[in-house]
Amino acid sequence: MSWKSMYRSFYYQGAPEPEDIILNAAQTALLVIDIQNKYMQVPDAPAESQRWAPFFERMNSIVIPNTVSLIEACRQKKVEVVFARIACLKEDGRDRSLSQKKPGWNYLLMPKDTDQSQLVADLVPKNDEIVVTKTTDSALTGTNLRLVLANMAIKNVIVAGIFTDQCVSSTVRSLADESFNVIAVEDCCAAGSHELHEKELEIINMIYCHVASLAETIAFIQ
Repeated sequence: MSWKSMYRSFYYQGAPEPEDIILNAAQTALLVIDIQNKYMQVPDAPAESQRWAPFFERMNSIVIPNTVSLIEACRQKKVEVVFARIACLKEDGRDRSLSQKKPGWNYLLMPKDTDQSQLVADLVPKNDEIVVTKTTDSALTGTNLRLVLANMAIKNVIVAGIFTDQCVSSTVRSLADESFNVIAVEDCCAAGSHELHEKELEIINMIYCHVASLAETIAFIQ
C-alpha cells in the first residue's frame, strides 16, 4: 500500500487520493529531531529495560540506519540537512520549558555540553549543517528555525526522529501552521511503543503532513 492510502484517520476515510509529491531539492530541508544519546540508554531496572526493548530494537535496526540513509540521500541531492536537539543552556535547567520541568518521564535536564544531550554518533552533522537547540517539544517554538528556513527559501520540510507522538508531532504541526509542506518519514521515526507511533501518524497524516516511507520520500526529491 502506498503513502496515498496509508494512515487514513476517521476524518479522511473516503477522501480522494492526494496528488503526486514533487520536492524541489533547492526548496527542501530535512529536519532530524532529537536522536540523542540520552534516548539510547537502556534503563537499569530490568522491568523498564524489558518494557522499552521494542523501542531500542526499532531504533537500532530501523530508525537510525534508515535516517543515516535519508541524510546521505539528501546530501547527495543537495537538500539542506538540519538537526534539532533538546538541550538547556543553563546547568540547572532554569531555561527549560514547563513541560521539561514537570516530574515524570518527560523531566529533562540535559545541559548543552553534556554527553547525554549530543546527537548519536551515527548522525553527526557535516560541515555547516545547522543544529538548533531547543527546550521545547516543537523545533520551531523554542528556536529561530522558522526564520532560518524562510531565509533559505525552504518550502518543504522532511521530518525524521523521535518521539513520533511528542517532539515529531509537535514540530510537524508547527511547520504546517507556518505553511510549510511537510513529509513525515514513517520508518525514520519511533515512539515509546509501536502502537503510539502508528496512532500518531494516523492523526497527523493528510492534515499536517503526508506520511511516507524512506524509499517513497527519496523518490519525491528532484
